[in-house]
Amino acid sequence: MVSENDVLLAQRGDKRAFVRLIDSCEQSLYRVSKGILKEDSDCADAIQETILKSYKSITKLKKPTYFKTWITRILINECYDLLRKRSKVIPMESLEEQLPDTGYNDSYFLELSDSLSKIDYKHRVVLTLFYFEDFSIKEISTILKIREGTVKSRLNRARTKLSSLLEMEERRLENGE
Repeated sequence: MVSENDVLLAQRGDKRAFVRLIDSCEQSLYRVSKGILKEDSDCADAIQETILKSYKSITKLKKPTYFKTWITRILINECYDLLRKRSKVIPMESLEEQLPDTGYNDSYFLELSDSLSKIDYKHRVVLTLFYFEDFSIKEISTILKIREGTVKSRLNRARTKLSSLLEMEERRLENGE
């Protein structure tokens, strides 16, 4: 949980408060980046740049309550920059490496990773933010800089596609393939 007090302290230059903020968001940042990028090394690069940029510009954050939304927006921009530099979309095909255990959502995220990788990243990121990071439609709209109606339609399309993919996988497993 992000502490508004830590945000205020970090804005005044308290490095320890900033480290606590990053620690509180670490798993969330990883899951969001992994929802967009394929390689853990790319996720690490995007997160590192995000931390650096947020550290340099934390004084520009107007409302401490929106720290997590703000840093997630920076991360998504960094992920998209990485994708643009490679000039191709990188599907999230596997998560063989173990994620650090946070006690929630990680195992489910791992189970869904193969199916999630088959969904277009603009829909995948909406699913990740909504279900795994518990952002509201309005917050996702702010983070992605798109209308709430667009978030809802992407979420609906992503749910439909994910449901279809999971049903196909279940049938494949039942048939012993």
